[in-house]
Amino acid sequence: MSAPRRGADLRADLVDAYLFRRTPGGLELLQLRRADEPLEGTWQPVMGHAEPGESAPDALWRELREETGLTPDSPSILGAWALEEVHPFFLARLNAVVLAPRFAVEVAPGWSWTPTRSGEHSAARWVHADHADGAFLWPGQRAAVRELIDTLAAPGSPAEPFLRLTRPGTTNASAT
Repeated sequence: MSAPRRGADLRADLVDAYLFRRTPGGLELLQLRRADEPLEGTWQPVMGHAEPGESAPDALWRELREETGLTPDSPSILGAWALEEVHPFFLARLNAVVLAPRFAVEVAPGWSWTPTRSGEHSAARWVHADHADGAFLWPGQRAAVRELIDTLAAPGSPAEPFLRLTRPGTTNASAT
């Protein structure tokens, strides 16, 4: 009798953060150009691995600090939310199905960032929401942007208060 096959591993140790701002011209999303393989030269949202024992929201705040310099108490952060949809994808080189919790973080319209804080990126750009489908590489990223636009950024969104994150160190559940 042959040994049972193991199939693919299941991982949920990545997080994605979609930073956005509202401008007079409409909604814009931040993208960072990866400086190293395996995604060198591609434009991505803020993304990274959770460290052992770290929750997904804690990984979000750490990755924001490492990749943008923003901290939970930064006045530039106007709000942060968990996105409901998790888009699974398969990485053949790791034989793993990956589930990455996704977050949206609104920053003040005047906030700008130069990719000098992290050697992981060689450039940054703001992409108008109308061009997001052509600017984001992966179907799951495009789906996250659509969810952000349709569910969170829409005026009077009924889901917005339920997806809002509490900033670390606060006790008020409605604060971000």
